[in-house]
Amino acid sequence: MTGPVTTALDGDVWHLTLDNPTAGNVVDQAMAEQLGAAIAQRPAGARAVLLTATGPRFCVGGDVRAFAAAADDLPEVIGRLAQTWHGTIRALLYCEVPVVAGVHGAVAGAGLGLLGACDIVVCARNTKLRPAYGGLGLTPDGGTSWALTRALGAPRALELMLTDGTLSAADAHLFGLVARLVDDDELLDVVTALAHQVAAGPIRSMVRTRGLVRRAAVRTLEEQLVDEERLIRVSATDPESREGVTAFLEGRRPDFPGAG
Repeated sequence: MTGPVTTALDGDVWHLTLDNPTAGNVVDQAMAEQLGAAIAQRPAGARAVLLTATGPRFCVGGDVRAFAAAADDLPEVIGRLAQTWHGTIRALLYCEVPVVAGVHGAVAGAGLGLLGACDIVVCARNTKLRPAYGGLGLTPDGGTSWALTRALGAPRALELMLTDGTLSAADAHLFGLVARLVDDDELLDVVTALAHQVAAGPIRSMVRTRGLVRRAAVRTLEEQLVDEERLIRVSATDPESREGVTAFLEGRRPDFPGAG
């Protein structure tokens, strides 16, 4: 695939790259459609998805120039883009394998929603994150309000969005929006190694765990206990668990990819 999103199979990792650097990897209709298609086209042998970007900016959000050119058609243009983009976000959220992202430079607007849709986000130390909707007189989309509120809590999320503020990489890490900070020149090596590490693990168990974690914020403990019991029973029937238990007793590393 070529265009604003490129793809490559790196062993057991499906590597998706936002690849429109001259435009800051803007979220336009073409990018939204191609990223969604790229997720859907994940080869059967790929056990993890890795999302990165080329150029100095990870993603600057929506294509403001296209918004200006739309004139009276702006509601239709933005509404159609949001609908497509939300399909892409859902594809990441419900991906059948774990999703790892490496972000750098600038992340703004709809690009922030991508972070909330990924399972593990590694962030370069000099990255700046900004909602940017307020300066355009728009409300958030792409799950941006969900990701920020979930990580920062409502008071901080509102302060950031209502003042059109900027979040440093250090604060994004402190508040839990990103999982790990690395030096800028190490980002690609670190995130690639991490994606392969994840791909070697029990991916079906990981995806079940992801669901538990995401649902925990809106559930009572009793509801979570019921779901944990259900899912650990499911996991116990999976060849991954048999391989994990056998490997432990035999004193060796488990071969989860070979567990079927």
